[in-house]
Amino acid sequence: MKQDLLNLTPDASAALLTEFVAEQQLPSYRSRQVHRRLWEHPAPSFAAMTELPMTLRDVLAQRFALGRLQLEAHQVSTDGTQKFLFRLHDGQTIETVAIPEGDRLTLCISSQAGCALQCAFCATGAMGFARNLEPFEIAGQVRELLLLVPPLKPTNIVFMGMGEPLMNWKAVDPVLTILNSPRGLGIGARHITISTVGILPGIEALGRRPEQFRLAISIHAPTDVLRRSLMPVNIRYPLADVVAAAKVFDRRTTFEYVMLAGINDRPEHASQLAALATACRAFVNLIPLHPGGAGEFKPTPAREIGQFAQALRRAGVEVAIRRSRGTDIAAACGQLRVERLRRRPPVSADEHGDIQVA
Repeated sequence: MKQDLLNLTPDASAALLTEFVAEQQLPSYRSRQVHRRLWEHPAPSFAAMTELPMTLRDVLAQRFALGRLQLEAHQVSTDGTQKFLFRLHDGQTIETVAIPEGDRLTLCISSQAGCALQCAFCATGAMGFARNLEPFEIAGQVRELLLLVPPLKPTNIVFMGMGEPLMNWKAVDPVLTILNSPRGLGIGARHITISTVGILPGIEALGRRPEQFRLAISIHAPTDVLRRSLMPVNIRYPLADVVAAAKVFDRRTTFEYVMLAGINDRPEHASQLAALATACRAFVNLIPLHPGGAGEFKPTPAREIGQFAQALRRAGVEVAIRRSRGTDIAAACGQLRVERLRRRPPVSADEHGDIQVA
């Protein structure tokens, strides 16, 4: 099987290309030419690397692969949000969302095809779990948008698409390097956020990395009883343990909190959430429930979300209310995939297999 150069970190792919060029008895600069076309100035194929001799392009294509994602659907919202559905080599599909905000462009990328965690209000969870993505399929979402005409060049990356990134650490770990490296996509670590439901081994592994990557934890309920009813993973990783991990994480953590009418939006919930956030100096991001793909849940009215935010602020917690984007194109993650594929039997978190943390 051909080695896919896009599955490797920039250092590893550079070493492999250096070895290949020496083996072919070519000038050393040829390896640098090829390497630049992986991520820094991506080429759609070896054949498109026209700065190389045709014979070299042919040999590269025989020896190596450049994994591609097939664009299955592209939707553009009236607010500028763009949603992409990519088809993978085995027929699975994943979603990527591009969100413009002033001079920023944030890409929300997926780390798994589907999700095993079955959070009650999540469209992706309703589809069940298919498989983990390979590194080229995760970072490749960014690469594919750079290959568009005109290209979409992100300033920020959030792992808030389909799947739980810290349950695919084996792939996410090298992807973080690809995203951040100057010889990769060159995105600053503080502009890359990993969102998790609270997979503790993954939080610890992320904390061991020297880069200043950001961590967001999906809390969504301020007590174990309520959180367990919404997020089955709370049985394995209860709130007290998640908050303790956030305390140890040496960078500021954000708590993500989807507002569900009559479920987690009462004054007592605000008081309980404030206590959790204060314990680990977390910033709280209140998220209006995105219409569609949310089962029987209803969004908390905007006025009540404002009151909830004010209660947190009075308790000394920094808080923001996320603005809903792309409501006219089903931009809540998983909705487009749900529309395109037949429903699969859900897979429980316990059946997902090993958490891939070194």
